[in-house]
Amino acid sequence: MDEQLDQYITQQKQAFLQCPMPQLQERLSDLNKISLLITQNQHAICHAIAQDFGQRSASETALLEIFTSIECIKYTQKNLSRWMRIQKRHTSMWFKPAKNRVIPQPVGVVGIIVPWNYPLFLAIAPLVAAIAAGNSVMVKMSENSQELCRLLQQLFTDTFAQEKVRFIAEEGGTGKAFSALPFDHLVFTGSSTTGKAVMANAAKNLVPVTLELGGKSPAIIADDYDIKKALERILGGKTYNSGQTCVAPDYLYVPEDLLPEVINKAKKIIAKRFVDTNHQDYTSIIDSQSFERLVTTLEDAKAKGADIYNLIPNSSPDLHSRKFPLHLVTGVDETMQVMQREIFGPILPIISYQSIEQVISLINKGDRPLALYLFSNSKDLQQKVIHQTRSGGVTINDVMLHVAQDDLPFGGSGHSGIGHYHGKEGFERLSKMRPVMYQASLSSLKLLYSPYSSLGKRMINFIINRKFGKYD
Repeated sequence: MDEQLDQYITQQKQAFLQCPMPQLQERLSDLNKISLLITQNQHAICHAIAQDFGQRSASETALLEIFTSIECIKYTQKNLSRWMRIQKRHTSMWFKPAKNRVIPQPVGVVGIIVPWNYPLFLAIAPLVAAIAAGNSVMVKMSENSQELCRLLQQLFTDTFAQEKVRFIAEEGGTGKAFSALPFDHLVFTGSSTTGKAVMANAAKNLVPVTLELGGKSPAIIADDYDIKKALERILGGKTYNSGQTCVAPDYLYVPEDLLPEVINKAKKIIAKRFVDTNHQDYTSIIDSQSFERLVTTLEDAKAKGADIYNLIPNSSPDLHSRKFPLHLVTGVDETMQVMQREIFGPILPIISYQSIEQVISLINKGDRPLALYLFSNSKDLQQKVIHQTRSGGVTINDVMLHVAQDDLPFGGSGHSGIGHYHGKEGFERLSKMRPVMYQASLSSLKLLYSPYSSLGKRMINFIINRKFGKYD
C-alpha cells in the first residue's frame, strides 16, 4: 500500500504542475460537480452511513451532513471570486513608487484524514476548501466508514480525474503511511492522541498541518437562564449521533441549588422524545470497542460513588444493537474516567457550582476544549466567560451551532487543535497567501548599497532620526 500511495501522490503532484493556477470558472465547476454528486445520491449516502453505524437516522444524516455540506459549497461558490482577488497592500513611503500585493495561490496537493463520526461532512468541508483554493486532493476515510468510502470512491471516480480527487480506504496501517506522505498540507480530524502521531509523521516532511481534535467541551447554565430551555438544547445536542460528536457538550455545570431541578427536568424532556432506544432515530455506537468503553466509564463512576440516571429507563445498554441510552452522572470527581477523557457518547456528567469564578477556574485547569457553551442572558457574564476562558469556539445559549456557520472559522486551541477552516479561513488556510513586491523603474535604494557614500549615510541618518529620534 505504501508504494501505491507514493504513486498516487506523485501522479497528483505531476498533474498539479500542469495546471498550477486553476481559474475561477474551473473551481466553481468542480464545486458544482461535488454539490450535484451529493444531492443526486443522498439516499445512497444515508444508507451507506447507516450500514457503517449499524443504525443511523437518515434524517440526522440529511440534516447534519448533507445539508451542511451543500450549504458549505453554496457559500464558497458565492464568495470565491472575492477570496481569489489579488490584495493590494500598503507600501512604505521609503520604497515608493514600488507596489505590494498578496496573491492567493494553491499550495499543491492536500491530504485529508476523515473520522467516522460525521464521515461525509468532515470529508466534504475540507475538500471544498481545498478545491476552492485550487488544489488537488487525496482523502483517506476511516476504517469504520467502509460502505461510505466505497460509494464515494465510485461517485468521485465517475466525476473527477483521480489526479484531481482521490478517495482512499483504510486497509490497516493506511493512515500511518498516508500521514507520512509529502503533502503540501495535511488536514486531520480525530482524537488528540492520533493527532500527535499524525503531526509527528507530517513533520518528517515538514508538511504543515491543520488538526481538528476534540477534548472535554463544557456547558454552563447560569442561574438567570431558563433551565428547561437550556436542557432542551443541551440534551438535543448531546443526543445527536448518540453523543459521538467532537463538539458535543461533554459535561455540564449547574448552580448547586438547582441540581435536583435539572435532573427532574432532564428526565421529563427525554421521556417525551424517546420511549426506548429502538427508535429508528436513535443512533448506535459505532463499534463494540467504543460501546464497551462507555460501559466501563459508567461502571467506574458508579464504583467510585457517583449517582447514575438512565434517562431512557425502558432501555439499557445493548451490545447486540450497540444502542446506549442517554445517562446523567452526578457526584463526579477527577479520579473518575468520565472526567478524565472525552466521553464521545451519550453520557453527561453534571457538576454543581457556587460561583462562576469557580467554574472558570476549573475549566482553565484542564486542556483547552474544542467548544464551550454558556447559557445566560447577562451580557456581562457572557463577556466574562468569553474573555477569561479559552476554547476552539463558543456558542452562547445553545450548543454546537457555531460549527454550522459558514462565515465562522472552525478550529481548536492547544490540545483541541491547530488551525482553522470553513469559509474564508478555509480558503486561506489551504492557499499560499503569496507576498509579491513590484519594484518601480526608479528607486532611491541604489544610494543605500555598501560601501555607503556620504549621501547614503545622510539618508540613513535621516530615516532613523525621523522614525526613532537622533542616531549617530
